[in-house]
Amino acid sequence: MSTETQAKTDRDAPTTGDRLVRIGVVVFFVGALATLVTVAPLFLHTARFPSFAYLVCMLMGVGFLIAGAGVLRTIAEQRRQARA
Repeated sequence: MSTETQAKTDRDAPTTGDRLVRIGVVVFFVGALATLVTVAPLFLHTARFPSFAYLVCMLMGVGFLIAGAGVLRTIAEQRRQARA
């Protein structure tokens, strides 16, 4: 196996930053779905959900932060590799 092929397979392997971005996207979409569900009673004129449902909406921001941390971690890894 040549070094060129080896370097390509190393780039394709998911890094810690990539995993954080994927987890962040999933958490973000769970929060977005919860936001849609909790806003629906306002338009349908039905009973409100309990406060816990509104707390689940905060997962949208948490997911965004997790994904952002993953992007920053990937940037740091790529800079380290470029210096080496």
